[in-house]
Amino acid sequence: MKLVECVPNFSEGRDPKIIEAIAAAIRSVDGVGLLDVDPGKTTNRTVYTFAGTPEAVLEAAFRAIQKGHELIDMSKHSGEHARQGACDVCPFVPVAGTTLKECAALAERLAERVGRELQLPVYLYAAAARKPERERLPDIRAGEYEALAEKLKKPQWAPDFGPAKFVPRFGALTTGARNFLIAYNINLNTANVRLAKDIANEIRETGKLKRGANGEILKNPDGTPERIPGMFKSVQGTGWLIPEYGRAQVTVNILDLEAAPVHEVFDACCRLAAERGGRVTGSEVIGMVPKRVLIEAGKYFLAKQKASRGLSEEELIRVGVQSLGLSDIAPFDPSQKVIEAVIAEERPLISKSVRDFVAELASDAPAPGGGSVAALSGALAAGLAAMVSALTYGKKDHRHKNAEMESLGADAHALKAEQLAAVDDDTFAFNRVMAAFSMPKNTKEQNAAKAKAVEDATKDATAVPLGTLERTLPTLDAAERAAALGNPNSLSDAGVASLMARAAAWGAYYNILINLGGLRSKAWAAKTRAQADKALKKAIKTADRIDAAVLKRLRKTASGT
Repeated sequence: MKLVECVPNFSEGRDPKIIEAIAAAIRSVDGVGLLDVDPGKTTNRTVYTFAGTPEAVLEAAFRAIQKGHELIDMSKHSGEHARQGACDVCPFVPVAGTTLKECAALAERLAERVGRELQLPVYLYAAAARKPERERLPDIRAGEYEALAEKLKKPQWAPDFGPAKFVPRFGALTTGARNFLIAYNINLNTANVRLAKDIANEIRETGKLKRGANGEILKNPDGTPERIPGMFKSVQGTGWLIPEYGRAQVTVNILDLEAAPVHEVFDACCRLAAERGGRVTGSEVIGMVPKRVLIEAGKYFLAKQKASRGLSEEELIRVGVQSLGLSDIAPFDPSQKVIEAVIAEERPLISKSVRDFVAELASDAPAPGGGSVAALSGALAAGLAAMVSALTYGKKDHRHKNAEMESLGADAHALKAEQLAAVDDDTFAFNRVMAAFSMPKNTKEQNAAKAKAVEDATKDATAVPLGTLERTLPTLDAAERAAALGNPNSLSDAGVASLMARAAAWGAYYNILINLGGLRSKAWAAKTRAQADKALKKAIKTADRIDAAVLKRLRKTASGT
């Protein structure tokens, strides 16, 4: 899943009607979740945080800026925070499946559209900057709104997009891309702020002052103090006291998760605290985090424990939360603190109990149907392969297979998650087809629009089971690895995994065929049919091989030979 965060800052923090109107503009875009609205009366500024798919986030950003352009009058604005425009800054942030480069491209597209459609001057900063002198926001914003009219007359301050003219009501927009920033606190078992500051000096990028034998601060030839660099780049930090808890914290901003993973910063603080006679009792994240932060933490600490990392995402997140002590001060609820969980689309089918799912399946409703059951069969197959991995890893007679079993578990859990998602996706796709068939066709234009909608929806409804079918191939590979290398006591489980994957393949294939018959695009249908035929043939061949091998071994076991 590609996921991008956007954090626009608007120069309005006092009028609740304007603040809500901008929030409503963001909410109006499907595929976007508004995570936070943080107004400040003194600064007269509101920070909005929303996330979603790249295209949806781009559209939401434009609609928000368009609404701000309509409602905010910068000629009447005052506030303590530096600002240059009604939407002062609008950064895009990669969260999952996206890169800083892709987010910079989104910023460019936003800048071009705002400049063209709204006729506003737009500057690009940070990772999207076209000039070195425009990388830093304070440099672009120098002189603020009050200096903008004269600044726009200077050739060196021509905007990157839009006209070089002063628009009094709006000012100018600055947009760009930056890495995800995490505000993170590490808790100590002491009220000694000096200890917290000492640890912060060791880990932050700027490090600490270099001192001589008598404690004097040493200086460089230019007179500036010498510093000993800290352990992590892109980390800012200091120490402070939380009076209500009577304990000190190392408080940091992590500006680049690649350079300074949360779990490594935490572990370093644990080590440094212990060296100084203290102890880390836990930590807290301010705001929300991408899912990968907790998954990586879970894997890191499991590796230190020499335990298998081939677990589900949910279990890895649980281990990460527990190992970082994120519930030390206040409960940490991943459903409220993990960005992907907060904006996740509701999936009603896989949230049901087995009893309720089967009851709905047995009703007179046309969905869920065979496509959802095929996907569920694929998920069950992957789940069984993961189970064999877990029952083999670390066992006395199978430790030499640990690496293979860990890899198997990771692959199987990923496949299980994808197939589970397809359970609801298949029903969603069917409902879109039904909605397309319900469109009016009273005019020639309406008839054409309906025909196109039905065709597009049917293609989407075909793509879902095609994905289910193609995922049975790596699932069968996982079942074969489980049967060949897994704990012999779980051989029947590996065999059932193969049977369920076979059922998933055939069930998905049936659903592909029934959808292809209604398509007008015969070339697309033929290409899809060929792709499905090829995948099914390979699935049957692999399943036959697994079933034969498993049956042979089980019969041998049953006969006692």
